[in-house]
Amino acid sequence: MIKILAIIMVVGGAISLVVGIMGVFGSMSTGVSPWALAILVGIFFLSGISLLKYRKDTDVIDAENKH
Repeated sequence: MIKILAIIMVVGGAISLVVGIMGVFGSMSTGVSPWALAILVGIFFLSGISLLKYRKDTDVIDAENKH
């Protein structure tokens, strides 16, 4: 479950990264400030990557507790 959330955060951050960078450089207009979107991208992308890297999935934790 944790890995699924992390993958969603990484993919969402990557998509928002493209939109945010295009908004910062003026080639795309979004409804929000492009700088605010770029900051949120950093938060979501980095937290998703760190979840993927450092957290064990719930299935692995359950299997370790049974043994």
